[in-house]
Amino acid sequence: MLYLWKKFRKNKVALFGVTVALLIIFTAVCAPLLSPYDPYEQFFEGLTLEGSPLPPSAKFWLGTDLLGRDLFSRLLYGARTSLIIGVVANGVAVGIGTIFGVIAGYMGGFLGWSIMRFTDLMMAFPALLLAIALAAIFSPSLWIVALVIALVNWVWVARVIYAQTSSLATSEFIEAIRSLGASSPRILFRHILPHLVPTILVWSTLGISTTVLLEATLSFLGIGVRPPTPSWGGIIFESQSYFLDAPWLVFFPGVAILLLALSFNLVGDALRDILDPTQRGRG
Repeated sequence: MLYLWKKFRKNKVALFGVTVALLIIFTAVCAPLLSPYDPYEQFFEGLTLEGSPLPPSAKFWLGTDLLGRDLFSRLLYGARTSLIIGVVANGVAVGIGTIFGVIAGYMGGFLGWSIMRFTDLMMAFPALLLAIALAAIFSPSLWIVALVIALVNWVWVARVIYAQTSSLATSEFIEAIRSLGASSPRILFRHILPHLVPTILVWSTLGISTTVLLEATLSFLGIGVRPPTPSWGGIIFESQSYFLDAPWLVFFPGVAILLLALSFNLVGDALRDILDPTQRGRG
């Protein structure tokens, strides 16, 4: 950890990403303390006489939404929704992808071929369309949306882990260990998985931004987290009819989504460069 921090300190872009990510995590965790109002409370004075949302003011720092709720409070609690889905969905996706990728890469043969052909079949479907189909089948909720996103994203992790595992399984040092009588579990857990840790760490970081963007897209399409649960994509979806009259309802959650995705992408890129110098500077 100390080594990683020293490397991060030398990379100003990565340090910016870490700072923004930690700030978003802090606001999500401390939302009940930082939020000036209940995110579900509808204020009578939160709408104009015509029933339109109020612009940013001293009382409502980022304005109000179409129901007269404080937008700042809903953004704080929406950060919780985005981070929970991002961390849980990406964690499940990385776990599933790692398991299938390691099994296929190490075992090979018909089992490995079958797993990878199934992975190719999943990759053939556009991720967004597949997520929409799964979200339409199940009743959308916070955990269902996270599960749907995980079932869509695990294939990319599996493909990368499979390529690295199959290369390691046929390497000379693994053949030497196998010739000494080491069992398959020992080879996997003691000699192959440690070499996969950098890749898993990078995917665990980069994937959060992907899952957050996909959750925002599903919420914008109306099949994500159900209202009144605050969600950045859901706030934009609810405010479609006020894009021109109340642009702050789109601008602020849009900036929040952008900053969250950008920060974790910057951290993931930095981790990739630190843990695997051969990949430095590649897209």
